[in-house]
Amino acid sequence: MAKPVTIFTCSACGASHKKWSGRCDACGEWNSIQEEAPLSTGPSSKGLGGMKGKRMALTDLGTEEEPPARDSAGVAELDRVLGGGLVAASATLVGGDPGIGKSTLLLQAAAAFARSGLKVIYVSGEEATAQVRMRAHRLGLTDSPVKLAAETNLRNILTTLEAEKPDLAIIDSIQTMWLDTVDSAPGSVSQVRASAHELVSFAKSKGVSVMLVGHVTKEGQIAGPRVVEHMVDTVLYFEGERGHQFRILRSVKNRFGPADEIGVFEMTGRGLAEVPNPSALFLSDRKERAPGSVVFAGIEGTRPVLVEVQALVAPSSLSQPRRAVVGWDGARLSMILAVLEARVGISFQGLDVYLNIAGGMRIKEPAADLAIAAALLSAREDAALPAECVVFGELSLSGALRPVAQAENRLKEAAKLGFSSAIAPEGCKIADGAGMDLKLMPDLTQFTGDIFGAG
Repeated sequence: MAKPVTIFTCSACGASHKKWSGRCDACGEWNSIQEEAPLSTGPSSKGLGGMKGKRMALTDLGTEEEPPARDSAGVAELDRVLGGGLVAASATLVGGDPGIGKSTLLLQAAAAFARSGLKVIYVSGEEATAQVRMRAHRLGLTDSPVKLAAETNLRNILTTLEAEKPDLAIIDSIQTMWLDTVDSAPGSVSQVRASAHELVSFAKSKGVSVMLVGHVTKEGQIAGPRVVEHMVDTVLYFEGERGHQFRILRSVKNRFGPADEIGVFEMTGRGLAEVPNPSALFLSDRKERAPGSVVFAGIEGTRPVLVEVQALVAPSSLSQPRRAVVGWDGARLSMILAVLEARVGISFQGLDVYLNIAGGMRIKEPAADLAIAAALLSAREDAALPAECVVFGELSLSGALRPVAQAENRLKEAAKLGFSSAIAPEGCKIADGAGMDLKLMPDLTQFTGDIFGAG
């Protein structure tokens, strides 16, 4: 039998090392490498030792199968992100910042699924049952037929689930689970990986849907090995700023539906409330005309969303001016500033630049480039764009404006909210402009000249 080899694993990124060191070479995190025993020595590298497995059943690509059955929660925003409802025997991972409302979201989801007729068990590894009941009482969910337990021993949890045979099991959280066959502390890479594997295998073999809560690192990634995200069928991130009441449930992986779909909720005293029209909510506090304020018509998944981009440019007393960004990629902001200086001749040297996406929304779409540039120019020139105008378009390093997808859907959403004009790149496929006054721009030079008289 091969001698077991001790391995050292980074608790931040899951990278394996042959020996301990103070800093992980893969992610650069300090004091994150832990000594762990391997899960199994397994068979020798020479083969399976004569053991035979079960022959697989093979099919061809033309085999037709029924689409998976779905159970609706009756919460439209949650059903939208899941791809139309909860798929039986699926595994879902929900991550988010501490205190953002993950437990509240899943407790409300558990109550909604239970009221729709599913048998639901909620297992908390972080709170006592009394604490969960207090939250349920505050949310008005005490009449929901959800079964509740507080446990961290995964063997006891799986034994109970096998006996109870629920339709849905919610585990809060995967980092608190402890498997007695793994010689490491709860929350370690080995424990998280093994616990997730056991729960996903149980879901597939027993036909029980499982929803797991995952903690996140300071970079916003789900803590533990990335293999956990590969194991599950769906990965959801619960996003939002604590200073805002809006929360975004974003799908980043979904084997049964579209990825990058979002659901919008509002945090209230009675829990999370659905927001069926997020565009109207994100623009509700917007002033009529203000320098540095631009409305971006974006697409999140299959849903068009209008958000306000706010920019502030001020003289800096520092040798290296500030570049502060909220809700947008800081590296992409630097790129846009460089394009404005190199291609249009508008410099932001000696100026502090602050950029904010209003409402706590996070924008990752390149189509926001033109709206970002317009907000920066508006703030620098102290010239407001028309209040009824929306902007979208991708900016290339040459200064050209590239067309973006679903331009018609963006315009229809803007027209629905009372906007009458739009600025977009040339080349956008627009058969129906929804009655909007369209200004199609070929490059950034013409945009700055026509709109701001600069360049």
